[in-house]
Amino acid sequence: MIYTVIDVETAGPGNKLTEISIFRYEDDELIDEFTSLVDPQQLIPEYITDLTGIDDLMVAKAPTFAEIAEDILSITQNAIFIAHNVSFDYNAIQNEFAAIDIKFVRKKLCTVRLSRKLLPGHKTYSLGKLCAKLDIPIVGRHRARGDAEATVILFKILLKQPTAVEVIESFLKKATKETKVPKHLKQETFDQLPSTTGIYYFKDENDAIIYVGRAKDIKKRVLSHFSSKAEKEINLSKELTDVDYELSGSETIALLMEDAALKEHLPKYNQAPKRAPKAYAIFSYQDRNGILHLAYNTLKSTPNAIQILYSIQECNHYLEVLCKQFNLCPKYTHLQEGTANCSLYPIQSCKGICDKKESMALYNLRVKQAIDYLKNISKNVIVKQKGRYENEEAFILIENSSYKGYGFIDKYEQINTSEDLEPFLIPQQDNIDIQRVLNKILISPDQSVVQTQ
Repeated sequence: MIYTVIDVETAGPGNKLTEISIFRYEDDELIDEFTSLVDPQQLIPEYITDLTGIDDLMVAKAPTFAEIAEDILSITQNAIFIAHNVSFDYNAIQNEFAAIDIKFVRKKLCTVRLSRKLLPGHKTYSLGKLCAKLDIPIVGRHRARGDAEATVILFKILLKQPTAVEVIESFLKKATKETKVPKHLKQETFDQLPSTTGIYYFKDENDAIIYVGRAKDIKKRVLSHFSSKAEKEINLSKELTDVDYELSGSETIALLMEDAALKEHLPKYNQAPKRAPKAYAIFSYQDRNGILHLAYNTLKSTPNAIQILYSIQECNHYLEVLCKQFNLCPKYTHLQEGTANCSLYPIQSCKGICDKKESMALYNLRVKQAIDYLKNISKNVIVKQKGRYENEEAFILIENSSYKGYGFIDKYEQINTSEDLEPFLIPQQDNIDIQRVLNKILISPDQSVVQTQ
C-alpha cells in the first residue's frame, strides 16, 4: 500500500495554508517527504500564532501555495491521502488547488475514524489526547511536521490491529464508490464539494437557483439526490448544471441560512411555504388552594402569555424542561392529568407539593422563578455555536425577543456586549419559522446561551 500522511496548519478563517508536511510510504518504508512553510498571502491572526507559533515574519519569505503545488501533486500521486480528521486537511489543500484552477482528487483515510473503529473505548480521539494514551511522542504540537510524524506512528499502530486490513478496505471501498453525477454537471464541481455542514444551491443553465438544501455532510447529501428515483429528483437532476455551497459550522446555523435562502430565492423545486402553524402559549394561574400552575392553551385563548410556541409538542417539551430545572410537579404543570399525585410520571422532579410534603410557599416561589426564566429566556441573548473552522465560533443574536441574525467570529475575539458583534453580524429577518428553531435551542440545556443587557 502506498500512502501519504499529511498535516497542514492554516491561517484561520479561509483556511489558507501556512505550513504543510507530507510523508510518503510504501508499506512500511519511508520513500519521500516534503515539509514547507507557506505564505498564505494574508495576515495571520494572533490566536493562530499563539497556537502554532507561526507568525507573519516566518512566512514572509516562504513560497506561496502555487509555488509548491507541483511538489504536492507529485508526492501524493497514486497514494492514499491520510490525515487525522482528514476532511480538514484534504479540503484545505483541495481548496488551495481550486484557487489556482487545478483539480486535486485523492483516495483518503481518516485516522480519527480508523481509531474509533480499531481502538474503541477512548473518551476522545483528538490527536494530542490519543497520542498521550498510546505513548506516542509529539515533537512540535500544532506544527505540521510534528503532527504528521505523530500521525505516522498512530497509523502504524492501527495497521497492526487484527482487523485493520478489512476495516481499511471497507473504508476505501465506501470512499471510492463510483459517483454518477448528472450529465450537465461537471464531475470536478461535485468532487470539490466539502463533507462538512452547511447549505447548498442547485443552479440551472441560467445560473438561477432551483433548489436549496442543508446537510451535515454537503457532499453526501448532494450525491443522494442523484440516486433517487423520485420524479422530482430526476427532473431536478436534468436541469442541474452547477452546485454552490456555504459552510455553516453547526446544523442550527444551517437551518437559519436555509430559511433565509428559501425566502429570498423561492426555488422552484423546494416545497411551497407551509401555512402558518397554530400558535400556543404557556401561561400561569392560581388554583383555589393557592397553588400556582403552569399550563398551555391556544394563543387566542390565553390573555397573559408567558411564552409563545407553535405546537403542543413544543409546549410539553418546555414544561418538561421547567419541571426538571425548577423541580416542579408534573401534575401542576398539566403534564400528568387526572391523578392524585405525580408518582407515575417519568420525570421525577417533584418535591412533594402534590402529596402535601412541601409547603405551598416554597413551591410557588420556584414556579415564579420558572416564569421569570421563561420571560427572559429570549429577551436579549447571544447563542454560541460551532464555527466553520477550528478557531472560529458562530453566534446567533436576539434582541428584545427578536432574531437579528447570525455571524462568525474568531474564537478568541473579545466580546463584552452585543454591540461588539455588530461588525460580524449578518442581518436577517425574523419570522415564525425562525422562532420555532430558536425556541428549541433556547430551552436546551446543552446550548451555550449568554444573556445580555
